[in-house]
Amino acid sequence: MHGEAVATRSAEPKGAHGAPPLDAVSLAIIEQLQEDGRRPYAAIGKAVGLSEAAVRQRVQKLLDQGVMQIVAVTDPLTVGFRRQAMVGINVDGDLDPVADALTAMDEVEYVVVTAGSFDLLIEIVCEDDEHLLDVINKRIRTLPGVRSTESFVYLKLRKQTYTWGTR
Repeated sequence: MHGEAVATRSAEPKGAHGAPPLDAVSLAIIEQLQEDGRRPYAAIGKAVGLSEAAVRQRVQKLLDQGVMQIVAVTDPLTVGFRRQAMVGINVDGDLDPVADALTAMDEVEYVVVTAGSFDLLIEIVCEDDEHLLDVINKRIRTLPGVRSTESFVYLKLRKQTYTWGTR
């Protein structure tokens, strides 16, 4: 029986990142958690028409597939990180090795491959200006393939939200 489930799953059309497309119930669970990541499974179940146990299983599957994360979102300035910056990076040659190296850096919060003025955009969260300078000058600019960087230092966080819903 387990083999049949795997075969059936592999025959499904693939969504983003190679995962099976999400059904309406999974999307509704995600929206519930976007509104409140601590919402009890029983309350989510009531809202989407499933049992608490079924919601727990669905949430675990979404986590395991990398569809979502449940985290505490903070303003870095309030928890000891005094400097944030967006950095635009231009690369000579293949983007993947540079993107992979940036992804491995603890200070880099996200890496986006872009079209336009920059090949990559990254967000860095650092303790202070000296830490930011060290990351940019000694760790990013020295990566093979990095041609140039342009930094946009954050002065104040005005909006940060993750409640865009689902489609």
